[in-house]
Amino acid sequence: MVDLNKKHKYSQYIGWGITAFLVIAASILFYFGIDYMGDLVSVLGSLMGILSPFIWGLVISYLLVPSMMMYENKLFKPLVANIKKKQPKFKAGKKLPRVLALILAEIVLLLIIAALIYLIVPQVYDSISAIITNSPTYFDTASSAIDNLLKNYPEIEDYATKIFGNLTDALTQWATNTLLPSMESVVTNITSGVMSVLKAVYNIVIGIIVSVYILYNKEPFIAHYRKILYSIFSPARARKVSSALRFADRTFMGFITGKLLDSAIIGVICYFGCVALSMPYSLLIAVIVGVTNVIPFFGPFIGAIPSALLVLLVDPKMCLWFIIFVFVLQQLDGNVIGPKILGTSIGINGFWVLFSIVIFGGIFGFWGMLLGVPVFVIIYTIVETLVNKKLKRENLPTDADAYQNLDYVDPETLEFVPKRKVKAPPVQDEDKKE
Repeated sequence: MVDLNKKHKYSQYIGWGITAFLVIAASILFYFGIDYMGDLVSVLGSLMGILSPFIWGLVISYLLVPSMMMYENKLFKPLVANIKKKQPKFKAGKKLPRVLALILAEIVLLLIIAALIYLIVPQVYDSISAIITNSPTYFDTASSAIDNLLKNYPEIEDYATKIFGNLTDALTQWATNTLLPSMESVVTNITSGVMSVLKAVYNIVIGIIVSVYILYNKEPFIAHYRKILYSIFSPARARKVSSALRFADRTFMGFITGKLLDSAIIGVICYFGCVALSMPYSLLIAVIVGVTNVIPFFGPFIGAIPSALLVLLVDPKMCLWFIIFVFVLQQLDGNVIGPKILGTSIGINGFWVLFSIVIFGGIFGFWGMLLGVPVFVIIYTIVETLVNKKLKRENLPTDADAYQNLDYVDPETLEFVPKRKVKAPPVQDEDKKE
């Protein structure tokens, strides 16, 4: 007879041993991970550089899927079906609507990029060239304006002269000790910048080619994703994971497309407003305001500051009108245009929007500031779902308003006991007291 208690005892020891081994192995891996963190980050950076064309292809495919499906279902499938009814001899493959929709989606994307380059880049280049050419005049105008302003205030003039004198000495020392010795590195950086631009163009071109394969084979890719998902998780868990991924897809797609449309509208309104007010460099300012408006919360300030400086160089009085115009424009965007496009709310209040932008922007830079809000919305929703699920299990309300005036919950009856109001002591009348 086998002693079951003895067998259970040995199996318990084996479990402890396996647990201890896994803890020690995880600790060793964690130590080596910390020790070789720099090398690991470098390897990951190199890997991301190699995979950049495929990442661009995934991004382009993700952005083009809605338009391609709309073209296929609303345009080309009815068109092909109508042609078959009128001409029974017409033979077309099942993939013909997909091919036509894919070609149209890619052509529209290329046309938008070409139109932006053709319409914006030359005028932006002309504006920058004009700024560089007229910069001496701008500085002379600013200097004379400052001189006229300080003539009536000699004390401030003396103080400003000392500050500018110290600033001139500091700039001279910086140019002598830092700028001139580093000119060789500046040339190297310019060369590397040109190479980076060429590499970016290469990645985008290859990415467009990759997107063609992904979009054409959309259903097989989705089928393989579902196959892997159900091989890893149980059917119930896989359904929950799939539902969570669909929610993330709706959140990202709604935010990105809505924010791009919102920024394009703001850029167009800014351009026509600047033209109506006879602002200098209207197109350049509209591009700056429209592009930076993609960043939530901080975008309007990031775009307004350099634009206001450009106007200030030409006409200081016009700069005040520009600041007022941008303020009105951003109020229009925040209260009317943005809510209409993005919805009345993204699901979190302004504090969490600011929190997500600061945290993700500090970690991931520009892309963190751009995508931090939808990522945080997903994290916030997951945490809120888990919290509500736990509260329902305990038969407690999930509405946050129910907890505002709460002191404690009775553990036996689960009754909410509100906070007691402490009554202030009565004020005694001094006359009666005497």
